[in-house]
Amino acid sequence: MLEPLRQGLPPLDPAAVSNAASCALPARFEAVREARQFTRRTLGQWDVGDRFDDICLVVSELVTNALRHGLPEAAPLPADQSPSVRLHLMRWTERLVCAVRDPSHDSPLPQEGEDFSAESGRGLFLVDSFADGWGWHPLSGSLGGKVVWALFRLHTPTE
Repeated sequence: MLEPLRQGLPPLDPAAVSNAASCALPARFEAVREARQFTRRTLGQWDVGDRFDDICLVVSELVTNALRHGLPEAAPLPADQSPSVRLHLMRWTERLVCAVRDPSHDSPLPQEGEDFSAESGRGLFLVDSFADGWGWHPLSGSLGGKVVWALFRLHTPTE
């Protein structure tokens, strides 16, 4: 079991967020496309430089994992209950964090082995490869579940 990872996420002052956006995602696999579209629209309004495609790819992987592994096997939630999966994008001057919340308390587990020809099972490997850091932490209180996050360092125009 992977222990909760917070050490890779530097202290980020919520009051210093320059941009933030979030969206609720339905408990169906079409939500991955919706998350990609939301991310592309949002990042198109923010200056994220050459990290645009990296962030979009990682969002797709995190949402796919949340839908595949973070939802109960039971029937979908009734319409009056809160959405099961939520995507958050938060931008600071030189950093961006994408975070995906799901109702599961299970830790994310990278697949064992290195079958790079497999059609699935490489999501966390891709997240690790394209993000500057990632991790997860359990939620408490009425939300429950967990958040899996990925950090991207953004290049400033002088770099």
